[in-house]
Amino acid sequence: RFCVTLVLASLPTMATGEEIPPALQDSWGDFWLFRFFVNAAGYASIVVPGFLLIQYFKRRNYLETGRGICFPVIKSCVFGSEVKSVHQEDGSLPPRAEPTESSTARQVFKLLFCAAGLQASYLTWGVLQERVMTRTYGATETDPGEKFKDSQFLVFMNRILAFTVAGLYCALTKQPRHGAPMYKYSFASLSNILSSWCQYEALKYISFPTQVLAKASKVIPVMMMGKLVSRKSYEYWEYLTAALISVGVSMFLLSSAPNRHMSTVTTFSGIVLLAGYIIFDSFTSNWQDALFTYKMSPVQMMFGVNVFSCLFTVGSLLEQGALLDSLRFMARHSEFTAHAVLLSVCSACGQLFIFYTINQFGAAVFTIIMTLRQAFAILLSCLIYGHSVTVVGGLGVAVVFMALFLRVYARSRMKKRSKKLPPGETPVQKV
Repeated sequence: RFCVTLVLASLPTMATGEEIPPALQDSWGDFWLFRFFVNAAGYASIVVPGFLLIQYFKRRNYLETGRGICFPVIKSCVFGSEVKSVHQEDGSLPPRAEPTESSTARQVFKLLFCAAGLQASYLTWGVLQERVMTRTYGATETDPGEKFKDSQFLVFMNRILAFTVAGLYCALTKQPRHGAPMYKYSFASLSNILSSWCQYEALKYISFPTQVLAKASKVIPVMMMGKLVSRKSYEYWEYLTAALISVGVSMFLLSSAPNRHMSTVTTFSGIVLLAGYIIFDSFTSNWQDALFTYKMSPVQMMFGVNVFSCLFTVGSLLEQGALLDSLRFMARHSEFTAHAVLLSVCSACGQLFIFYTINQFGAAVFTIIMTLRQAFAILLSCLIYGHSVTVVGGLGVAVVFMALFLRVYARSRMKKRSKKLPPGETPVQKV
């Protein structure tokens, strides 16, 4: 027992090769790797029994032999009610609504509304995210205050509000008849909450600008996951822009500024957590693409994924006893309560703005807006929290965003060219 305790106590330093500051780590129990395995064990306590039940119902051929009150619920969760739609042109999004008799002024107003909504939602979300994870609450002249440490609770807060918003939207608007087996949402849900957890946890070790650039570089693992999960092929310009993004991110990460504050230092732990975020998020997007082969709307996808996200996170929090601890922290610090609630509101509203913008103007316009948002987020974070960026780092940021805009331009050209092709001829990659 003594040896096990000694190994666990030395895990933070051994795994990262860096000195863990007391402000970040009070004990080995707060170390991110330990928390990750504890959270994963909580999810496994729900996933494993669910997997065994699904296999049991399939072996029993419950779809033909089942009866009783529970039959509709089990059928919806395990088997679904419809076959896949093989005629859906775009697996990820419904057909975009083309404006019929809309004036130019009205379209401009809609575009400004979408841009303002996306910028306000996600810029506020980014600022609050950094505030919650890197600053203390309740600080006075004699008391340094305390930091909020449980990233999983923030994920739960975001998901419960997103689940509520999506549920109300589905209840109040007409949606396609749902046919996908509900359990299939759990895969995207699990990877989604793990990616969000890594995203929050990484801010304890890296600066927010570094995290934003890392998100931009997820193009590379998304392409890799696309080849593995969906067997996709890509054009040469996609590989070129991915390489440019890698170069730009590397320039930013390898640049160093003298006398940087501890909150701006990029550490090994932060890099590992960012890699985890990118990998999990890449799997989420590709799995959702595969799920969209069933007839469903994006809001139905949002609802289905968040149902399981709430189940996984609240189950894990209750098993650890962390839910009550987080609620007590909220009771002690009203400022944190306001920040956590506003963080969740911005996340849920941002998702709705995403669906509306893509439906009205297409993915290219949406990508441009979100690319600009990333640039504004870096600038805002540097202004508010005092992050320093060297000349080499600034050039790296410029290379990343140049590559992103080049990617948008190339996609739009490919889309126009594919429309001019004769029937039966299609480009290599649908964009």
